[in-house]
Amino acid sequence: MLPQIKLIKNISKLSLAILAMVFMSACSAENTATQGSISPETAAVDTAAKVDMSDTDTESPSVVFETSAGNFTVKLNAEKAPLTVANFLQYVESGFYRGTIFHRVIGNFMIQGGGFTVDMTKKATRTPIINEADNGLKNTVGTIAMARTNVPHSATSQFFINVENNDSLNHRAKNSRGWGYAVFGEVTEGLAVIEAIKTVPVAPRAGHQHMPLEAIIIQRIYLLD
Repeated sequence: MLPQIKLIKNISKLSLAILAMVFMSACSAENTATQGSISPETAAVDTAAKVDMSDTDTESPSVVFETSAGNFTVKLNAEKAPLTVANFLQYVESGFYRGTIFHRVIGNFMIQGGGFTVDMTKKATRTPIINEADNGLKNTVGTIAMARTNVPHSATSQFFINVENNDSLNHRAKNSRGWGYAVFGEVTEGLAVIEAIKTVPVAPRAGHQHMPLEAIIIQRIYLLD
């Protein structure tokens, strides 16, 4: 029996590694097309449009996601990921996420959204931000992180929520293969909604391999007082 158990464990590890490679490849195809020319050294950061955090009572503000599948709350970590949180809140406060969808749902991996409308129109985004994946936060169940292309510093508006502990997405080295994906918060209420979303039926559509058959719509995201 022991050899069989080891074989199962090895297969599980291989499956997770394959999922990680598919994820990085799909992010490259699904994020902003013009980001491919941005190198880690020259990635422009939109510092002028940062959200003013001075009126926030805590370094960990919370936002509510109102979706067609139910609501959930995410606590943002502005201390560990200040650029990422400021960028995300700018999109939130501008109403950017209204009517966008979760366009990638992989039930044993993650759910991704924040870039497309129901009719699969890709929304125009702001300037890419610096990747803060080296902040010590890990891609564990219930955490939210920035989606990007295979260029480390190319994240704009898209995000994903981990539905498994995805160690392969964590920061390992400051190079194109090791940068990882920047975690900037975690779900604190409504995790059952995430669990429900990850089980919805999906199929290939419009060039995307894991689209929900029935759209999961983000009706709005708003900052809690």
